[in-house]
Amino acid sequence: MNQIEIGKFISSKRKEKGLTQSLLAEKLGVSDRAVSKWENGISMPDYSIITNLCEILDISINELFSGKTIDKKDSEKVLEENLLEMTRLKEEKDKELLRLEYVIGFTSSITFLILIYVASYIEMEIILRIILIVIGSVIFAFGISNALKIEQTAGYYECSKCHHKYIPTYSSVLWSRHMGRTRKMRCPNCNKKCWHKKVIR
Repeated sequence: MNQIEIGKFISSKRKEKGLTQSLLAEKLGVSDRAVSKWENGISMPDYSIITNLCEILDISINELFSGKTIDKKDSEKVLEENLLEMTRLKEEKDKELLRLEYVIGFTSSITFLILIYVASYIEMEIILRIILIVIGSVIFAFGISNALKIEQTAGYYECSKCHHKYIPTYSSVLWSRHMGRTRKMRCPNCNKKCWHKKVIR
């Protein structure tokens, strides 16, 4: 999957339809800057608008990810290649997100501890102590909730009983007992409560 080729393909199909970047952006509910980034190979369209983009440009999703018009006889082979590439890209993105989860969790925890330490051991007015504790608590709560959201959506959880892979609800992740990224939850497939391990693929 070549972002430069995909960008050129989007650009050529947009021009074939007589659309400016601004008009295409308006139809998709994005900025014309976003369209410009796609066409220059800097970024890819978000998955939520890919179907609409393909309908507007009168192309298939397979053609979009190939960056070219595909002959029907080659369609199946190209589709398989694109699916494998998309799987690989998702795995890479999930790994990056899980690294980011550690950074967010660590940073918010350290910030919280520093602010609590300062509020507890340094001479200051009571109102300042309260403000520092509140700020620390807000940073910690915001950081941990975002880290949990990343953990919930990046990759999958795998049931240790039936090996079913799934993405649980945020509340399941939030309220479950855990050891690192392994959580005790109810499997939606076998309905047994057991330890579910975080996996990328």
